[in-house]
Amino acid sequence: MALGLADSRRSKLMTAAREYLDQRWDRTPGNTRRTLADAFTTITPALVHPGTACPESRVLRRALYSWAFNKNAWSQEPTEEWRKALDRMKRNSLPVSALAEADVLRRALDALCRKLDGKAAAAKTARCKRAAFNEVLNTAVERGFFTENPLNGLRWNAPPVNEEVDPASAPNPAQVARLLAAVAQQPGRGPHLEAFFGCMYYAAMRPAEVIHLRFEQCHLPETGWGMLNLSGGVVTAGKGWTDDGAVHEVHSLKRRAATATRPVPIPPQFVRILRAHIERFGVAPDGRLFRNQAGNYVDAAAYGTTWSRARKYVLPRIELAPGSAKRPYDLRHAGISFWLYSGVDPAECARRAGQSVEVLFRHYAKFLDGVREQADRLIEQSLQEWDRVTRDAAPAG
Repeated sequence: MALGLADSRRSKLMTAAREYLDQRWDRTPGNTRRTLADAFTTITPALVHPGTACPESRVLRRALYSWAFNKNAWSQEPTEEWRKALDRMKRNSLPVSALAEADVLRRALDALCRKLDGKAAAAKTARCKRAAFNEVLNTAVERGFFTENPLNGLRWNAPPVNEEVDPASAPNPAQVARLLAAVAQQPGRGPHLEAFFGCMYYAAMRPAEVIHLRFEQCHLPETGWGMLNLSGGVVTAGKGWTDDGAVHEVHSLKRRAATATRPVPIPPQFVRILRAHIERFGVAPDGRLFRNQAGNYVDAAAYGTTWSRARKYVLPRIELAPGSAKRPYDLRHAGISFWLYSGVDPAECARRAGQSVEVLFRHYAKFLDGVREQADRLIEQSLQEWDRVTRDAAPAG
């Protein structure tokens, strides 16, 4: 490999990381490639001899992220500045045997919990990076560097992740109606995005799934309930991480097989919204319902701006303060929580949302508390009715 990384026992972790990327690259989506590169870039500077003066952090990070851990860039030589930074990192790397030491591993894991500016990283981000590091060490075991993964049995407390949806962030149906109306009233792309945001609420779709939605996936009768048969999503990967240099990638449904679909019933009022959208705006040549003015994929920054304006226009300050409907994704949370509130079986809610029941219970625990209370009342009411029937049927005397 370039820079002699494969020949240096002092750089075998970097070598293992590159070998791991090399093995996985062809079957790994672009955004996952980017995530892995970010994890390896974060942890590599932590695995040097104590007291080592590392190269300027931004230069080193760019050299690692954009070249050392990006296979798409390996066909080109790194810049002189990057080469010097990588050479210095190679010379001061700890020997691979040091990774068997608990203190060294904790130092590396602690690095995953910090951003480039030294501030704490999001707990979910830190856990994702730890998982990537663990996979590299598994590769090192396969290569004979270790007899077992050094992380096995290590006592280290990962940052706690609060996965529960805050009820204050999920708008109620009245708020959603006002928000969608405010979106439709905005000039420019506003009217086009009313149904876009409606998909997130009425069908609890992820933004990537909405961007991917095509006409042939929609059953929209003149009356009654309709159906959306979802089959995938469009994600932004970045042209430096895809095989064809495209910014976007089309993925299968999250954690599903490539050919899997997910039918989601939609209520009559949203069927009407979608029918009106198609009648007014038509569809893209490939059948997509939503697109920008150039006919390309809807951009997250663009729809985020439209949503932010609608939110500030519609919600009073008392509702803005706790973060109600702060992100468009909160519409998905609101849709799922409303299903639960309406008494829909949690397993059916999970199926429609495209997640496991376990994940549903973990994310929507606070909403499920209210559902359980409602169920308790119904059961108690039924028991009281049967008690009356039993008393009335009992023989006199």
